[in-house]
Amino acid sequence: MSLVMKQERPAGSGAVIPLSSRRERLRFADFSFSRTPSGQCSAEVSLEWDNLVFSGRAIGQSSPLGDFRVAAEAALRALEDFAKDAMHFELLGIKHVRAFDSNLLIVSVSLREGTQLTRLVGCYLAETDTRRGAAMAVLNATNRVLGNYMLAR
Repeated sequence: MSLVMKQERPAGSGAVIPLSSRRERLRFADFSFSRTPSGQCSAEVSLEWDNLVFSGRAIGQSSPLGDFRVAAEAALRALEDFAKDAMHFELLGIKHVRAFDSNLLIVSVSLREGTQLTRLVGCYLAETDTRRGAAMAVLNATNRVLGNYMLAR
């Protein structure tokens, strides 16, 4: 004997009503990276949301790992520009891993909102530009908390 239960929809539940017409994520608008002959590097990340552009810039010593840190820091500064004083980010670490014949960038980020500290981790599969991949890994680490922040904004 088989028991089959039929689940019915409540009346009027066929339409999906969006909560907001705003996009739920920041758009990665632009990334630039440059190196000077003296061994310094700089990165700039631009993010767009609601027709506004938020930018972050970082400068540091160029090296294989240093380039990734500078790119990730620029992304964090752009996020802080967006969140103003509501969120403060700190890059705890970044790692470039070669796995499955691909470049993977992994970041660990600390988020401070008031007195609450949260640790976030994100990664990005960077096939060509690993420095840009470092910035994208930061966005992947922070996209959930930023989505919640945007809904409350």
